[in-house]
Amino acid sequence: MKFDLDRLVRENIRRLAPYSSARTEFAGQAEIFLDANENAFGSPLAENYNRYPDPVQGAVRKKVAENNSVNATQIFVGNGSDEAIDLMFRIFCRPGIDNIVICPPTYGMYAVAAGINDVEVKPAPLTGEFDVDPEKIFKTIDDKTRLIFLCSPNNPTGNSIPHGKILEIAEVFGGIVVVDEAYIHFSDESSLLSEIDRYPNLVVLQTFSKAWGLAGLRVGLAFASDEIIRLLDRVKPPYNVSQVAQELVLEALELRSNVADTAAAIVNERKTLSTALSQFSFVIRIYDSDANFLLVKTDSANEIYNFLLEEKIVVRNRSSVELCEGCLRITVGTPKENQALIRALEKYEESIVH
Repeated sequence: MKFDLDRLVRENIRRLAPYSSARTEFAGQAEIFLDANENAFGSPLAENYNRYPDPVQGAVRKKVAENNSVNATQIFVGNGSDEAIDLMFRIFCRPGIDNIVICPPTYGMYAVAAGINDVEVKPAPLTGEFDVDPEKIFKTIDDKTRLIFLCSPNNPTGNSIPHGKILEIAEVFGGIVVVDEAYIHFSDESSLLSEIDRYPNLVVLQTFSKAWGLAGLRVGLAFASDEIIRLLDRVKPPYNVSQVAQELVLEALELRSNVADTAAAIVNERKTLSTALSQFSFVIRIYDSDANFLLVKTDSANEIYNFLLEEKIVVRNRSSVELCEGCLRITVGTPKENQALIRALEKYEESIVH
């Protein structure tokens, strides 16, 4: 089906007059701001935060554009990637009518956002080796399918989806293909950012929460065509990213090489952790990972999970997730944290042997 963006946009969004904030109506230089009903006296807790932040995050978008060889008009900055996910439901999916396709096991927020927006979820499960099957997706979509979500590297499985399969889906599908690259910095695979000009229905999500180490700031990115970004900007809240978050993200963007070094260190530690885990008798399989975590299939996931809790170590029990029976998802920690995990698992193994 030929991609037609205007066909996909909900009628109420087409008619929507976006909220016009004081800071979007003013452009230029000024010394006295009496337009936004801010507290001009400020706060004793912190200086310079009595004013509203830049509603369009101009400096952040400009720097992200420079770092990624895209235009600033192709970038949306959100309150985490979850904001962009939610906005796409509001823009493209009519409640109680339209549907989305996901490929479980995958990031749970896609289905949650669908539920909040009263949108049907149609699953096209991954294969037994956690691969995407385009033909299965094509059989699942119908004329009411508006969004397909693909997570690459995938959470919780850790593997990447081959670019060819993603682009095949984008080529055939007449709706929006959302590729969530939250873990891309830990992968040898390149980003699909270079394809957003060729595929107007492609949206690429990234985040400052993982490799950048800024999860507490809640800042995510969406890269897409100018037209899709304009729609996201029209629907978002007026001041969706705080001043503090924008300032710290700008500082982080100046230290881009440190992010690459940190990601490389995590990948190296991932290999060390995988080797150590493979020695345990209760480990059935460690799946290949392009992320900062390992999916580990065990013969007793619930027992191991509870034992680790007693040792004050928290991992993620994924054994109730489709295709992940018996699996624990283990984030790659610092060398000290990973060593503590291995010691705890050695203790667990001794307890089951005796």
